[in-house]
Amino acid sequence: MSKQHEVHTADGRIASTKKANKVGTAVIIGTTLEWFDFYLYASMAALVFGKVFFPSSNSSASTLAAFATFAVGFLARPFGGILFGILGDRIGRKAVLSISLLIMGIASGLIGLVPSYASIGVAAPVLLIVLRIFQGFGASAELGSAITVAYEHADEKTRGKYAAYPIMGAQIGLLAASLAVAAVTSLDDEALYTWGWRVPFIASFAIVFAGYWIRRAMPESEEFEQVATEARQRKGLHILRDLVRNNWRGLLAVAAVYGGYSALAYTFKTFSLSYLAEFQGVAKNVGALGVTFASIAAIIACPLVGRMVDRVDTRKVIISGAVGVALMAFPAFWLFDTGRPPLIWAVMIITTGILAPVIIIAASPYMARQFPTELRASGIGTGREVSGAIAGGLAPIAALTMVTLSPSHSTWGVSLLIIGCATLIIGGALFDQSRRIARPQHAPPPSVTAFAANSETG
Repeated sequence: MSKQHEVHTADGRIASTKKANKVGTAVIIGTTLEWFDFYLYASMAALVFGKVFFPSSNSSASTLAAFATFAVGFLARPFGGILFGILGDRIGRKAVLSISLLIMGIASGLIGLVPSYASIGVAAPVLLIVLRIFQGFGASAELGSAITVAYEHADEKTRGKYAAYPIMGAQIGLLAASLAVAAVTSLDDEALYTWGWRVPFIASFAIVFAGYWIRRAMPESEEFEQVATEARQRKGLHILRDLVRNNWRGLLAVAAVYGGYSALAYTFKTFSLSYLAEFQGVAKNVGALGVTFASIAAIIACPLVGRMVDRVDTRKVIISGAVGVALMAFPAFWLFDTGRPPLIWAVMIITTGILAPVIIIAASPYMARQFPTELRASGIGTGREVSGAIAGGLAPIAALTMVTLSPSHSTWGVSLLIIGCATLIIGGALFDQSRRIARPQHAPPPSVTAFAANSETG
């Protein structure tokens, strides 16, 4: 090998490394900010918003009303997932990620400024719901686009490594939010319900613009740029038509895997906080600390799981994680019912700190490979957000309703719900459709028209 060739190769590796670092930093930081805001709302809905915005003599009813506003954000997510997914396939993944960050950050900051029900009456929960809808729109564009970007900047040997980036960012966001929640819930009730809960929301104003600046410097994926000219000429309805007509099997696979995961994640991360505080008399900061410890465990686990995904069939990893969650369905609540913080924390670490990252990191490249490049962002956005909205938004409400209506506050129904979600994940993993859209690595991406014709003929 000549010295000139060696220098050229070295320069190429340096450039590739710099590009990878930019992508990794942009994905992790942006996703961190997004999920800090999103989980912060989920925690406050479980612990604070019932009293601040829905005062009632029945604390369980107030909490249930607050959870309903949490679900409202999920109702907006299918529309946002479809809209931003189509935009991601038309104008690029980078632009959508930047837009989503601004929407989420500004809406979250404004939530911290909404007066209480005692100050302005029914206008308070109305404003909260409106801003929650905007939060839902912002969140709908985030993880799916980040998964797409990570997948398209990786090669076959680094899919798991890159898939861990957005999940690690989400876990860092969860950690930051849980620390913030643990801090403010340690205040006395008067401080918490008047100004304490507002501080982390208002902080979103200061941090969102830093994330936006970093994302604007992120490179677009070369894989998307190869189809960008044709992609920009398509209308949104044409993209959606091609997606539903030719890739409905991939949509079902993504919907099953992510719908089951979303229901599991929010049952443990939101319902469990309310269950421990309302029905077991556990201090509010105990559950928040459990999420904190789980997030630390997940941050450590993410790169390890990413390496495992690069060596093991993603379907096997997904199924193993789902089986682990199903096995914890009943023991988790037996340990919760002891009211002992170390046992509560152990459950949170095992379920949301280890098993949940195993499922979602493996699911990220799995979901991305269900669709061709020109339909990938819209495919993931549509399949993920529609199922996630239904499952993630309704699961905590269903769990809280079952426990509230039970004379003995039994959690058997919740455990069966968790097992059902794990079964859904396994079914989605077995319904892999990647072979239907796989193309040789040396072949250039076909045109949109040719792809649609080939798909229709099988």
